[in-house]
Parts: sequence; structure tokens; C-alpha cells
Amino acid sequence: MNLAILGFIMIIIFMVLIMTRKMSALTALIVIPTIFALIGGFYSGLGKFMLDGIETVAPTGIMLTFAILYFGVMIDAGLFEPVINQIIKVVKGDPVKIAIGTVILASMVALDGDGTTTFIITVTAMMPLYKKIGMSLYTLSTLALLSIGVMNMLPWGGPTARAISSLQVTTEEVFVPIIPAMIAGILFAFGVAYILGKRSKRYLTSNTNIDLNDIKPTDTKEESLLKRPKMLIPNAILTISLIICLVIGLMPIPVMFMLWFGFAILLNYPNLSIQNSVVKKHAGDVLSVISLVFASGIFTGVMNGTKMVNEMANTLVQIIPDAMGNHFALITAILSGPFTYFMANDPFYYGVLPILAESAQQFGISKVDMARASVLGQPLHVLSPLYAAGYLLVGMLDIEYGQNQRIVIKWAVGSSLFMILIACILGIIPW
Repeated sequence: MNLAILGFIMIIIFMVLIMTRKMSALTALIVIPTIFALIGGFYSGLGKFMLDGIETVAPTGIMLTFAILYFGVMIDAGLFEPVINQIIKVVKGDPVKIAIGTVILASMVALDGDGTTTFIITVTAMMPLYKKIGMSLYTLSTLALLSIGVMNMLPWGGPTARAISSLQVTTEEVFVPIIPAMIAGILFAFGVAYILGKRSKRYLTSNTNIDLNDIKPTDTKEESLLKRPKMLIPNAILTISLIICLVIGLMPIPVMFMLWFGFAILLNYPNLSIQNSVVKKHAGDVLSVISLVFASGIFTGVMNGTKMVNEMANTLVQIIPDAMGNHFALITAILSGPFTYFMANDPFYYGVLPILAESAQQFGISKVDMARASVLGQPLHVLSPLYAAGYLLVGMLDIEYGQNQRIVIKWAVGSSLFMILIACILGIIPW
């Protein structure tokens, strides 16, 4: 069977199974690619493909492990309490304000371009409010993903830097012109926040007896014992220093999270038994996220090792008719969402994009235009089973991965299409 067809069928079956809750994401990421690799006749190399994939995601797994532990210590110590209390004062239990506040917070935190810190801080600050008044945690997930889907387009976020380096163009040429499209993406997120907030308000008003103006945070006895109000400034300095070092790339990210976690737990909990209890407290979150990350390594390894991903990309490039050549930038913008959904950013930006850009030049479309177009599908990319931070988000919220995909995907597609529309209208990309 043609590898491209096999790959497309695999993706479709994978999506259907997890979105209809016929199979968990963890199981599907392991079992589905294994079955299709065997169907494709890849018996002898299958183990190596899987191991290569696991090795690829191992640094991400380590990073997420210690990121969860680091921010877990900061949450326990009460670093984010002033932020949470301020948000409570501003929103006053109004679901619309809570939803809009989620987008504001997530977008601000996402200025560092990292989904991990964005989700940890946003969930930590907002989840108590959502739970207290009964708002759906899928709403929180939707708004956080829409926010990072836009902010991921920052040059230091990854995709834009990859597009720039692979096509050998400049940051000024690519990034500055797409800022209006990014603003449109954030405005779209605010629109979704208003819609979902209104829905929540109608539901809560008619189905609960909660006084939306009387929302106060409450701590359990265990949480109160772990609070370290006197360490607020040292913890803030430690966290700011971590974010600065992440941005400047002082050391490999997994190493930095390991080191900063060590300093954080010693600083806040010198007692060994308390240290052990804090680590055990967050062990469940770590396991639920990391198991998915390593399972995604199986998926990635099989896709890359069998060359399915290459064949799928080549097939999609080849089926674009010459008559559509003048619309290559628009086609690339539309395809960038699905492309970066079923493959990681690296294969798309370093493998597929140069081929698309070379073809586009025959029709007078520049590499700069193609680079801009290629990043407009990022709202869909952050839903990809290969996007590790997404597992962190669903793990922290304790929501179902497939259900989250089903709920968020329509808004993610809408966000991407809206940015593409604005980019076309403003001449950011030729159409």
C-alpha cells in the first residue's frame, strides 16, 4: 500500500478514535502507529523507529517533569496568590470577565513563547475560579490554547525562527508584517472568550444557586501548611531569573528546570520529609503528562522511521495544480495547520516548506511571503498529538484529551482562518 495513503488513513483513524472516546490518547499513540507500521511491512526496523522516537522526546519529557515539579513548588509556596487574589477582585465572579481575563493572562505569560510556562501559570491562576463557580475547564483549555496558538508565532517561540532559518530570510521581513495578523488572532480569542463566558453565565444563573459576586479562594489544611508567604520575594526572583535564562538560552531547557527545581525545593522546604511529600503530591501530574509524551515518541518514531510523513508531505505538494500556482502563499497558509498538526514543526519547516517555497518562486511568490504564510496555522498545531505542552494542559486540568480536541478544534481552525483572512486583506501574504 502507498505509504502516503497509509499515513493519512492512520491519522484519520487516530483522530476518530480519540475524539469519539473509543480509545484513550495514551493507548492510541502507542497502538495505532504500531498496527499501521506492521501493515506497511516494517517488521524488522519497528523497534528502532520507536526507540529513536522516544529518544527524540526524552529531553521534552525531562523538561516537563521538572517544570511541573518547579511550578508545583511555587504554587504550594503561594507565589501566585497575589495574582489570583487580584484577578478575583477584578472579575468579581463574572464568567465573561473570567473568560476574558484568561485570554489576557495567557497572552501575557505566553510572551516568552513557551507553552509549558503559559499553561502552568494560567491554569494555576484561573482554575480555582473556574471550579469555584462551576465553569467548564474545557473553556479554560480552549482559551489558553487559542492564546498560545497566536503567541507561538513570536520569533523566539519556534515556528517563525524555523521558517526564517530554513528559507534564509530576516526576522524583520517575516515577523514585523505578521504582527497585525497576530493581533487579529488575539481579538478572535477575546471574541471566543465573550461567547463562552456568556454561555457559562446563562447556565450558571439558571442552574446553580452560587452567588457569582461572592467568590473567595479556600485552601485545604495541607495547602495552608505548605504556604511560604515570607518567601514571596525570593521565589519571585528565582522564577524571573528562570524565565530570563530560558529566553536567552543560558543552558539546555531540561537542565535549567532541574537546577531551578533543586534550588526551589531547598529554599522553601529544607525539611527532607516535607520535600518528599511535595514531590509525591505532584507525582500524579508528572506521570499523566510524561506517559503521554513518551507515547507520542512512538507515534513520531513510526511516522519518521517509515517515511510516512515524507510521503504524505510530497503527495500534498504534488496535488497542487499549476493553475493554483499564483495562490501558493494562500494554499501554504491553509495547509500549514494540518501539516503542523500531523507532523512536528521541524519536518514541516525544514523539510516541506523549502519545497513549497521553491515551487512558489516559479510563480513569482517570494520566500518571505511563504515564510509569513507558513506560521499562520499555529493555532491548529498546538492541538497536535506531537505538541508536548498540550498534554501538560489536559493533565493539570484533569480533562479528557479526545474530548478537548473535539471541543477546541473548531475554534482553532477559526482562529487560523481569521488570521489568514486578515493577512490577505492587509497584503501580508499575496492571494
